[in-house]
Amino acid sequence: MITPLVALVRRDLRLFFSDQRSVLMSFLAPIVIASFFGYVFGGSGGKTETSKIPVLIVDQDGSDISRQIASGLTADKNLEVKVVSSESAKELVRKGKATVAILLPKEFGANAAKALFTSDGKPEIDFFYDPSHRMEMGMAQGILTGQVMQTVSKEMFGGATGQKMASDALARVEQSQGLDKASKSTISDLLRSVEKFNNENAKAKVDGKPVSSGGFTTPYQVREEAVTSGTSVEYNGYAHSFGGMGIQFILFMGIDVGIGVLLQRQRGLWKRLRAAPISKTLLLSARVISAAIIALVILTVIFTFARIVFGVRIEGSMLGFVGICLAFSLMTATFGLLIAALGKTPEAARGLSVFVTLLLVMLGGAWVPAFIFPQWLQTVTKFVPTRWAMDGLDAMTWRGLGVDAALGPIAVLLGFALLFGAVAVHQFRWEAEG
Repeated sequence: MITPLVALVRRDLRLFFSDQRSVLMSFLAPIVIASFFGYVFGGSGGKTETSKIPVLIVDQDGSDISRQIASGLTADKNLEVKVVSSESAKELVRKGKATVAILLPKEFGANAAKALFTSDGKPEIDFFYDPSHRMEMGMAQGILTGQVMQTVSKEMFGGATGQKMASDALARVEQSQGLDKASKSTISDLLRSVEKFNNENAKAKVDGKPVSSGGFTTPYQVREEAVTSGTSVEYNGYAHSFGGMGIQFILFMGIDVGIGVLLQRQRGLWKRLRAAPISKTLLLSARVISAAIIALVILTVIFTFARIVFGVRIEGSMLGFVGICLAFSLMTATFGLLIAALGKTPEAARGLSVFVTLLLVMLGGAWVPAFIFPQWLQTVTKFVPTRWAMDGLDAMTWRGLGVDAALGPIAVLLGFALLFGAVAVHQFRWEAEG
């Protein structure tokens, strides 16, 4: 039994490696695409330069406050700001020339200053945004909030607007008939203190002295630390991308295995093999072993390239990494047999299997990390084998986890391999239908 099994495996391997174009694409395509995705999603150490968010500012107010807000947004490293007219703002967003347009209405500066300490009469800021860039719109809103708070508060406690508002309020209080004498005195003293504070700031500006108020700013600082396998180990985005593209193209190789079996059955090869003293289980096992070996070779080449060129390391358990690669390779091989068992013709099977494979790759987080999926979809992907393969490879590479983190993915992948293999053996037909 061993001799014919080895002979069949050697035959399958020889056929695969004899097709130089197929071999080249099996190795080259995932490497090229993984390199691109790895660069886009952070590269080595997450230091890849990211593009700025194109933002348009429509300043209908023209006040000192609105001009300072526009200046502050322009200075932000995450934004690329351009001041435009209200007529062109919507059209530029509609054409995709900008992600967000921010419209500061007339009297915005004065109304925002009045509303700083009250909920009445708050001015409205219009946001026109590209719906395909909703995340960037949220980021722009957050940056704008900080700039408005700092600029308005600075103007209130040291600017011309604050001086005028304090003087006007003091005059209204002194002329008010609805306040008793004690309340009028208390409020007047408060407003005179604000007026004195603003006058001192104005004089400091003229004399070139430091101004005592810079407006409200964020009352904290942020210290960022990326949590990876160690304090001195930076995140390497290529680890995820090479794992994802390796999974995708190995599954494509599994499709080729299934289509190859269908072609051989269509040509009557399997019917002739049936006359030989070879059981169906032995013949299908040989296909599984040969396909699994090819998958392991592809994974080895891909991660070796990633290690040499992009510095991707197995920061976790090497034993766990090998176990996940082996389990996924076996699952891919049985997936190919499942295609052969359920497919009627090579043409019909190819289209459906490519669709299923792309769905598995997408849901598994091979293209983009699964954490950006909605919560319900993240739950659904727990039933997808590629999700376990991706999580396992991430755990063994940049996360640097131990072999215990690989046991779950290995068990799930082997479970799918047994399921696919059992169905394939049960449903496989020696002869083509029709």
